[in-house]
Amino acid sequence: MRIPETPMPTSGCCYLVGAVPGSPSLLTTKALRLIQAATLLLVDDLVSPEIVALASPRARVIHVGKRGGRERGSQAFIEKLMIMAARQGELVVRLKGGEPFVLGRGGEEAQSLRAAGVPVQVVNGITSGLTGSTGPGFPLIHRAQVRGASFTHGHLRRAGAAQDWKMLGQVAHPLGLMLLLYMGVSSAAGICLI
Repeated sequence: MRIPETPMPTSGCCYLVGAVPGSPSLLTTKALRLIQAATLLLVDDLVSPEIVALASPRARVIHVGKRGGRERGSQAFIEKLMIMAARQGELVVRLKGGEPFVLGRGGEEAQSLRAAGVPVQVVNGITSGLTGSTGPGFPLIHRAQVRGASFTHGHLRRAGAAQDWKMLGQVAHPLGLMLLLYMGVSSAAGICLI
């Protein structure tokens, strides 16, 4: 089967691209084309080196990831850089370590770009919440065992805010929901109450 060609990406635009956690073989063809065409690639920490290596040798690659509270640049700086580069006619790819609109700052970035008048497109990826369950063989939804799945994260942005983990478990369990927790290491003690 031949995959139909998609139009070449345009410069002066920003693409929020889901790079999937890990294997380049899970990239969409559209994501691959954008990575190869980008003149500026802004890369999250969770994107594998094998995926970054797919970029054109002429592309500027800037690692802007945030991991464990350590940042290589503030969110405001990243958004300003995307806006400035797109306005200068570059083809900007913000390469996310999974689905751009799940947990990451893709929603914030899209809002900032639109507010600045910069065209933005989202290219879906595969979130680790989906791929992580396949290795050990845990279906997220199973007709006889699990009725649904709920995605949440292990910490809140506001200082002093706390998630009521015990209550979340009490709601999810009777409903037959699988809980998918992102970035839960810092809240592990509370999460164990579920």
